[in-house]
Amino acid sequence: MSVQNEMKKRRTFAIISHPDAGKTTLTEKFLLFGNLIRESGTVKGKKSGKFATSDWMDIEKQRGISVTSSVMNFPYKDYQVNILDTPGHEDFSEDTYRTLTAVDSVVMIIDGTKGIEAQTLKLFKVCKMRGIPIFTFINKLDREGRDPFDLLDEIEGELGIETYAMNWPVGMGKRFKGILDRQNEQFVQFTGNETETSIPYDEINDHPELADDETFASAFEELELLDGAGVEFSMDAVQQGEQTPVFFGSALAPFGVRTFFEEFISMAPQPAPRKASGDMISPDKEEFSGFIFKIQANMNPAHRDRVAFVRVCSGKFERGMNVTLDRTGKSIKLAQTQQFVASSRETIQEAYAGDIIGIYDPNVYRIGDTLVEGKETFHFEELPQFPPEVFKKVVVENVMKSKQFKKGLEQLVQEGAIQLFRSLRSDEYIIGAVGQLQYEVFEYRMKNEYNVGVRFEDIGERIPRWLKSEQVDRSKFDDRSLLVKDREENYLALFKNDFSLRWFQDKNPDIDLIDLFEVNQYSQ
Repeated sequence: MSVQNEMKKRRTFAIISHPDAGKTTLTEKFLLFGNLIRESGTVKGKKSGKFATSDWMDIEKQRGISVTSSVMNFPYKDYQVNILDTPGHEDFSEDTYRTLTAVDSVVMIIDGTKGIEAQTLKLFKVCKMRGIPIFTFINKLDREGRDPFDLLDEIEGELGIETYAMNWPVGMGKRFKGILDRQNEQFVQFTGNETETSIPYDEINDHPELADDETFASAFEELELLDGAGVEFSMDAVQQGEQTPVFFGSALAPFGVRTFFEEFISMAPQPAPRKASGDMISPDKEEFSGFIFKIQANMNPAHRDRVAFVRVCSGKFERGMNVTLDRTGKSIKLAQTQQFVASSRETIQEAYAGDIIGIYDPNVYRIGDTLVEGKETFHFEELPQFPPEVFKKVVVENVMKSKQFKKGLEQLVQEGAIQLFRSLRSDEYIIGAVGQLQYEVFEYRMKNEYNVGVRFEDIGERIPRWLKSEQVDRSKFDDRSLLVKDREENYLALFKNDFSLRWFQDKNPDIDLIDLFEVNQYSQ
């Protein structure tokens, strides 16, 4: 089959939300549809002994949270589905931001009992800035929650994106009876089990238990208000990220999930051209190309392996093919390649634009690397790097294990979840992270994957500013403006607070202080 036909089958998307909105539960249901699992675990499964398939690290199972993005590939009807399940916790938002560079659309889950939460708002803005089509699933309709109109108003007001309700709930909580399917003009009844009964609108009067029900009548009145609002569904606006189709349902029940999934993958975009070295690389270009957006160490602890996750952007990947790593110009044979369901892997022989594949990393790849078939190389747009907000010195508890300490430190830093700095005054290791939970995961993984105990020394929240090397005068920096280098040998100063930053700027107006967050602008 041609590269173009295969590419058109691909649907590659991320599932993002605020913690506890139901993200991993919804993912499990999708895997059930793909016949990859017989029974869905849940993130709450640590009490029952069942764990979510997409939560594969031991610490995820113990804490009942997702701390790293996971990839799941499966066929469904005429499509090849690539799901990237991302951490909801804000401490791991950088992993989520990078994952968003590898997808063509996003499913955003909103908790119907809470509405838009802080992390939801942040991730939605990232998607909108990148022009990623957003499909919204409002979850937990089987619980008492917010008024549906209020939820739609909040999405439009807070996120600046038009909404179009694809279906409409009939009641909620104990009064929840199902949804009104606007596209197919039918009522889909909630029965309390996994069966869903559909009744066309023109047959409602044949069901007096519905026709005479106040909750049902109220939902139809609300639907008339929606129809009268004048908002029309526009696939063009969806593809531009200007309108989000909104679906109501319950992932846990489950209810409305299969309908949502099937409508979503029929509407979701196929792989699109991507910018590289100033040009647009078409997905149906014959030559293979892709970029590395994630590196994960020790997915198989028994073999201490490293896997680089590659988004295929064009052409056909074939196992054993030779590619050029653009950063070094060296040719590499891709012999050990896999596709995933979380930590479960199988060897893959071929892949096409839109697919996510894993390649064995003999410690040569970096996040952001481009791989190209042939000698004419190019580089896909740089992936965003975000400044840490918390900094701690890290030391090994047993100096006899310094070698394992340095190896673990290097490999975990290369994954991109934490950033490493060296103090110019004391040559000490300093780790920067978005939040405290990253340190707990780092400590856990160092102990369990490298058998190394570590100790942290808090230096508090610091304000990082990068510096031009030619402007660095060490005599101008002290503990309030700690001078360090990152792992790329770039200089930066860690300011103790806003006052220290402003004082330094006033005293040294000739020194440029670069705010990485402003430079990135969410990689816009």
